[in-house]
Amino acid sequence: MIQSNLIDDFLDYMKTTKGSSENTIKEYYYDLRMFVRFIKVRKGLVSEDISFDDIPVEDIDAKTLGEVTKQDIYAYNSYLERTRKISNRSKFRKLSSVKSFYSYLFNKIDVIKYNPVQDIDMPKIEKTLPVYLSLEQCIDLLNTIENSKQKEVYKTRDYAIVTLFLNCGMRLSELSNIDVSHITDKSQLTVLGKGNKERTIYLNKACIDAINRYLKFRPEVKEDALFLSMRQNRMSNRSIQHMIEKHMKNSGLDTSKYSVHKLRHTAATLMYEYGNADIRSLQEILGHESVNTTEIYTHVNDDQLKNMVKSNPLSNITMTQDKDSDIEDDTKDNKK
Repeated sequence: MIQSNLIDDFLDYMKTTKGSSENTIKEYYYDLRMFVRFIKVRKGLVSEDISFDDIPVEDIDAKTLGEVTKQDIYAYNSYLERTRKISNRSKFRKLSSVKSFYSYLFNKIDVIKYNPVQDIDMPKIEKTLPVYLSLEQCIDLLNTIENSKQKEVYKTRDYAIVTLFLNCGMRLSELSNIDVSHITDKSQLTVLGKGNKERTIYLNKACIDAINRYLKFRPEVKEDALFLSMRQNRMSNRSIQHMIEKHMKNSGLDTSKYSVHKLRHTAATLMYEYGNADIRSLQEILGHESVNTTEIYTHVNDDQLKNMVKSNPLSNITMTQDKDSDIEDDTKDNKK
């Protein structure tokens, strides 16, 4: 008799006990499915004729998982790089999923006696600066939407969506799930972030004005979703992405470089650069679990670097003699 599906049990634990989102659960499943298939192949537990993607994972048992060694884990890391050709960032995520799974097996349900991933060396992730729009590009994007030849309901809707992204730094899922009833008063609204954690978003004048303008044209329907599609249903994440991509193209932005998520980067960067936001406040605004995630927005731009160099008190100290005087003196010395 096959014992209970350990992967499904783990995913249920992450959802019901740890509060992981549906997207996170899917990522865990995809990551663990690849890992289990690799282990089955490495241990010779499947026929050589079977395609890798057809290898079943539901029958994996604690005995097999408990026999996995550190050497197997490092071999899996090599497989991800050499065969799958994925980046260190993706490898880090996939190995993190395996670490969480083994921590559950070892610490939570006690079905294995050894955790091979506990002290494993993780792939090094190179820190890269976030891509974001300049202030001028933000204004151009908003002007493009305002001057578009759309019906007023869609124009005000799109303008409000982009305004919220650029001013509040929301995630796409947070914005698409906003209901009219979430707007508790004119200056704030409640969103559901990662891990199903609620947080309050404070609205500035631009956001309040944009929402109020849109609400004047929003159809009066039973649907509580704030942002409605042409069919008067809640706008999906994909439809919001498509809409913003269209406006970005119309404003001259390179959509291979800029995306909806880059609007979140932009909001964070503008708040840090212009609002004198400290790192902890920015962490709360963005809904980050760890302040380490927020630190990528504390970068400085080229203008800041130039100004810092110019502000050096020695920046105006130069030689009192010019080059001509030096040449003249050298000539006199030579004649002597």
